[in-house]
Amino acid sequence: MKLKYRGIIFDLDGTLVDTLGDIAASMNWALKQRGFPELPMEEYRDKVGWGIKQLAFLSMPWEDRNEELAALIARDAAGYYDENPLNFSHPYPGIPQLISALKRKKLKMSVLTNKPDSTAQTVISNLFPMETFEIVQGEIIGNPLKPDPACVWELLVELNLTPSGIIFAGDSEIDMETALASGCYALGVSWGYRSREALEKAGAKHIIDKPEELLGFFE
Repeated sequence: MKLKYRGIIFDLDGTLVDTLGDIAASMNWALKQRGFPELPMEEYRDKVGWGIKQLAFLSMPWEDRNEELAALIARDAAGYYDENPLNFSHPYPGIPQLISALKRKKLKMSVLTNKPDSTAQTVISNLFPMETFEIVQGEIIGNPLKPDPACVWELLVELNLTPSGIIFAGDSEIDMETALASGCYALGVSWGYRSREALEKAGAKHIIDKPEELLGFFE
């Protein structure tokens, strides 16, 4: 399959970078401060993606879940994460080479994540060369989050691009829903935090198993 696109929007967690260890460490620290049990890292795999407040809510014991307490835990976790964003995180194998190859093709690349914006900026700036991405956009209070297509459309206005010319690559059903709702091409990646079945069910147009497979869309 060889199609012509002008750019690509990447999800961050589970797509470009394996951040699960740092996400788990920050949320476990916040849970512990409130007297709640910590969770094994793997239990966070299905909980991430909707933003840190929802992650806090899902990480609490079900009988104690409430929005107000989740907001406090999310605040604590975000603060810890801001100070400890890169203890365990690293790009997935093949991602640096993919990014370099796409850069040589002069494609517009951006990152759209529901991770708090300050943490997203830190992760990207430390793990990728400067000016790799046109835009890195994380959660900013008051702005729409994935899967709201408005967050994509606002980004594309800045890039002067249209959805039909964009691939949206991500590892979760949230990313596929965002891509489809916004009119971008929904490309799933199988190496992240969700299963192939979850991506297929969410409407992925295609799923790749290795980063280099993405280059075929730009030839």
